[in-house]
Amino acid sequence: MAILLSSPRPRPRMVVLGLDGLPLALARELGASLPNIRRLAEGAATVRAELPELSPVNWTSFFTGKGPEEHGTFGFSRMDPATYALSITDSRHVACPTIFDRLGEAGLISRVINLPNTYPARPLRGMLVSGFVSHELDKAAHPPFLAGKLAEAGYVLEADTNRGASDPAHLMAELRRTLASRLAALDMLWPDLAWDLFVHVFTETDRLFHFFMDAVLDDSHPHHLECMRFLADWDHALGEFLARYDALPQPKRLMVLADHGFTRTRTEVCVNTWLKRQGYLKPMGAPTDEWDAGVIGGESTAFALDPGRIYIHTTDFARGRVQASDKPAIAAAIRDGLAALTFEGEPVMERVFTREELYPGTACDQAPDLVCLARPGFDLKAKFDRDDIFGMYGRTGTHTASGAIFFDSGGFRPERIRDTGATILEYFNIHGDKS
Repeated sequence: MAILLSSPRPRPRMVVLGLDGLPLALARELGASLPNIRRLAEGAATVRAELPELSPVNWTSFFTGKGPEEHGTFGFSRMDPATYALSITDSRHVACPTIFDRLGEAGLISRVINLPNTYPARPLRGMLVSGFVSHELDKAAHPPFLAGKLAEAGYVLEADTNRGASDPAHLMAELRRTLASRLAALDMLWPDLAWDLFVHVFTETDRLFHFFMDAVLDDSHPHHLECMRFLADWDHALGEFLARYDALPQPKRLMVLADHGFTRTRTEVCVNTWLKRQGYLKPMGAPTDEWDAGVIGGESTAFALDPGRIYIHTTDFARGRVQASDKPAIAAAIRDGLAALTFEGEPVMERVFTREELYPGTACDQAPDLVCLARPGFDLKAKFDRDDIFGMYGRTGTHTASGAIFFDSGGFRPERIRDTGATILEYFNIHGDKS
């Protein structure tokens, strides 16, 4: 008698393609000449960024499925309230489990390439190459042997953008180096298909747009063709990635997202300079550089960290003197003052949020008291050494909270970035809130 054996159940796979800083409107415009981004843009919608609209905040919301009030990442920097020293936010500060942790507990495997705010690489069930800000290759890869393989391939963690707008040829060459590195990592981590979730982030668009958004948008700009040639190379890389996805057997799902939108910079706006002029920030000396928060004097009632996170200088800080009872009035006055701030007759701020409005219930000591959301084109900064509120300093593109590209072959339309991570867990039938 013949015995019929049932075939094993096909392995469902989720593939996530990150396109850092890509707005849908620009993707559709580029799609007129670039076929692979046209394919994605045709069926895409948008997703709203978490605030502040920065890469570490939003990619962390993606890979935790939580908002900043739970994962604890509010910007590129964080402050020690005892010493006023600033440090770079990294994976060690992520205060809740990641989607990779949750998948691993369920026996599922993740492969991850160039995901911001995952440095230093934390152990996971699978493989990971961390993204911006990554310093040393040995600490940027898990498992550890992967770092050696990447080094042999000449893997570049991040483009050298120090010369930025002053040397476009150098910037384009650097972006091509990182683009080639991402594809080299893809060749290592994809082919055996021994994974359930694959996340791959291209960050080159963000770097290009910061320095050459004007050139990308203006076809008469002297560097426009140079930018378009690079974007053609980037589109070809997207094609290589999408061809791999197309070859996967069913069941499968493709999600494409940016962490924020982008637009042309009208002017930079230094919030700390405004706070100084209004008498809230009182330095106790000359800063050594733009990051020198150590100059915050004891008479200060407020200060800002990147890009527009405002902290009331309470007794929670070593030199702070503001009492808890006085905090609401100071915050309200700052909020009203910033709402009235104008540039060439136009309001700068779309809205200034309170901590309670954005991050309800958070107990994180890094959570700001106010968060500024600027109108499109106004690039908020929090430098300690600037004398002018307004000015241009070499960058022509800035983030926006709205307009980021989002595509999902499953038809999902998220409200905010955090919803994308939660949806990945749901795809793999992992439910329940595990903080």
